[in-house]
Amino acid sequence: MKLITAIIQPHRLEEVKKELYKEEVNLITVSEVLGHGRQKGVDEFYRGVKETGNLLRKLRIDIAVNDNFVDKTVKAIIRGARTGKIGDGKIFVTDLPRCIRIRTGDEGPEAIG
Repeated sequence: MKLITAIIQPHRLEEVKKELYKEEVNLITVSEVLGHGRQKGVDEFYRGVKETGNLLRKLRIDIAVNDNFVDKTVKAIIRGARTGKIGDGKIFVTDLPRCIRIRTGDEGPEAIG
């Protein structure tokens, strides 16, 4: 089992969801987050004065998957999120040692679905 965490541009969410649904990945959690990567934010001008906003609005997607879904989930996120421009985001794949479905008490791969 793996936990896939993706940080993406907010305007790419619908495309990412569309690509995930094509791969039959339906269980996702989406959160609004703030952060920046190498670009360290953006420069904006307000009343003629340059201001640097160092935290940008992004979306975080968390998806718990069984091992046989890892590659197709990652590829689907890339297809949906990629614009080819700086700031497209990152994907992190981490081991998920334990998962429990609260309603039934199922554990492991059965809890994920």
